[in-house]
Amino acid sequence: MNPGIHVLTDARWASLEPLIDEVRPHCKVPHGNLRRTIEAILWRYQNGARWRSIPTELGPRWKAAQTFLRWARLSVWERLLDLVQRRGVTLGMASTAPTSAPTRRRRVPEGWGLTPRSATAVGRSAAPVAATAPRRA
Repeated sequence: MNPGIHVLTDARWASLEPLIDEVRPHCKVPHGNLRRTIEAILWRYQNGARWRSIPTELGPRWKAAQTFLRWARLSVWERLLDLVQRRGVTLGMASTAPTSAPTRRRRVPEGWGLTPRSATAVGRSAAPVAATAPRRA
């Protein structure tokens, strides 16, 4: 667990980790701290921040950005969301999808937890990330 910033509870990570392992690309060099990287990605989307704003406690921001973009290109986020839905895993999805958007923006399905700004910025690839984020009080 990260000493100062907690994005995922241990229970939430325990339910999410096997699903991520099932859909993520496997590489020659194992990921050093996958949980910390996923928490950095989630923190960014929960806060609507830029990559450079990720706190140092969540690891190198370049690693979070690189992982997010590579997984988006490889459709890992879509496969993860599909797997979460098929397995019926409850991850505390927030329903803040926009009700209307200009036609050039991608529409985000209800329950994916994206704000209009983040939906425009990252399109569908961010939806699984936002879907795994815990609800705000």
